Amino acid sequence: MMPSATDEEFDAALLEALRRGDEKAFAWVIDAWSPGMLRLARCYVPTDALAEDVVQEAWLGALRGFDGFEGRSRLRTWVLRIVANIAKSWGEREHRVTPFSSASFGEGPTVGAERFNPPGEPKAGAWRALPASWPALPEGELLSAEALAVVRQALADLPDAQRAVIALRDLDGYGSSEVCEALGLTEGNQRVLLHRARAAVRQRTESYFSDRQGRAHGEGQL
Repeated sequence: MMPSATDEEFDAALLEALRRGDEKAFAWVIDAWSPGMLRLARCYVPTDALAEDVVQEAWLGALRGFDGFEGRSRLRTWVLRIVANIAKSWGEREHRVTPFSSASFGEGPTVGAERFNPPGEPKAGAWRALPASWPALPEGELLSAEALAVVRQALADLPDAQRAVIALRDLDGYGSSEVCEALGLTEGNQRVLLHRARAAVRQRTESYFSDRQGRAHGEGQL
């Protein structure tokens, strides 16, 4: 099953199929939505096994709730909201999650002030030097795997709220309105969380590539 109509028409047809117990429809949503549900759950609970349990519990909750779904949001957004609520509750039980209502959105600039021209200089406020590009380096797939590990670790080190937003926006491709609905955020808070998450990941990867280029340059002079 693939969406070929408007979002509203597709959701209506999918919901009808799920309510009448269409096994093909249920298999499709399991395959299409479970990977993103698992990533979202893992933002709040400490192990992959717990994240899988969260997703299983969320599907059971969705099955019980399809008949009462009122269509006030996208169907997949409603399912994500179930995942987020269960995962946050279980994460709090594991003493590793701060409720979103008290989540820190970060303070201070996301990029150090020393990277910009100070007041009084020509082009005050402009970059002293643009952020480093991330060129393809000769190590090929080995470097790609190494760089991917850096990105994964950068994502893992983010606060839960930032990691959830960047996972839904940049890994799963959800729009801002769906993310706000799924996570119970205002549009402004969602923007702040996404900006800070992206800045943190970029800073980590920028440092990695700068170090790689520095080591390569040093080796070339030997």
